Amino acid sequence: MSERKLPSLALRGVDHTARPTWRLRETVEFYRDKLGLPLIHVISARGWGPETHPDFLHFFFDSGNGSTIAFFYYLGSEEPADRPARAAARPLPDDHIADATHTAWLVDGPEELRAWKLHLEAQGLDVSVETRHEVIESIYVRDPNGYFVEFTHKLRPLTSLDAVDAWLTLQAAMGLEDAARAGGQRLDTVDAVWNRKAALLGEHGVVSDAPVRISVPRVEEFTPLVRAAQRHPGCRVREGREYDLIEAEGPVEFERKVLGFKPALWYGMLTGGVHGRIERFDRDVLRVAPLQA
Repeated sequence: MSERKLPSLALRGVDHTARPTWRLRETVEFYRDKLGLPLIHVISARGWGPETHPDFLHFFFDSGNGSTIAFFYYLGSEEPADRPARAAARPLPDDHIADATHTAWLVDGPEELRAWKLHLEAQGLDVSVETRHEVIESIYVRDPNGYFVEFTHKLRPLTSLDAVDAWLTLQAAMGLEDAARAGGQRLDTVDAVWNRKAALLGEHGVVSDAPVRISVPRVEEFTPLVRAAQRHPGCRVREGREYDLIEAEGPVEFERKVLGFKPALWYGMLTGGVHGRIERFDRDVLRVAPLQA
């Protein structure tokens, strides 16, 4: 008997995302009428078996490329007390826990993103400013349930360097989290992750004994930081294949406005790793000093 060949395992994209809603009419009017997404399917069911499961409607809107966004409307269930306030909140990430769960739709470039912004504003919706997060630029609105809805376009394609950098970051974080849990503590600062990542990069071939070291992935969005360091009298830059290394013997400062970074990019610009003590990192200034200074 010939051995049965199993299909290779690979995901084919997102079929749907799903959220609960307690506002049936408002949700339909938002997605179908204001966003213009076709309503394409509804499941109506008398629970799903367990006695605790209420009767429900599960309805789907076409969100393009074969994907849908879906909602569960549980008949007779009470809306959580905080929901009305969330629905009325501005599209700003004030509640990082609630807003971490959101849907982001891809649009075709910056002009289409601006067109969506104008369309949404014409529907009377409060739309965020355009926000850049390294590799994407986005705008946000809230739906009638208070959920973030994001519209985004890609600023550049992801590369193998992004994958390498991602693994180094998570390797650093997981090691620190394991150590923190073993000691009955929590990993609660990204500074520790950046410092540990700098050490891992040393094992990865980015070697230096300078008191202050900032590793910068060789990607377009962080180029202004490297150029500023090249002009900085207290810095030197060693160019590498995957990372550029900013070195300094003493404290070094950078200003956000000089770099031209938006806040979302500014607060993540040490993602490549840093060896040193972060003395100041606010909206305007980053200052890194030697660990023993």
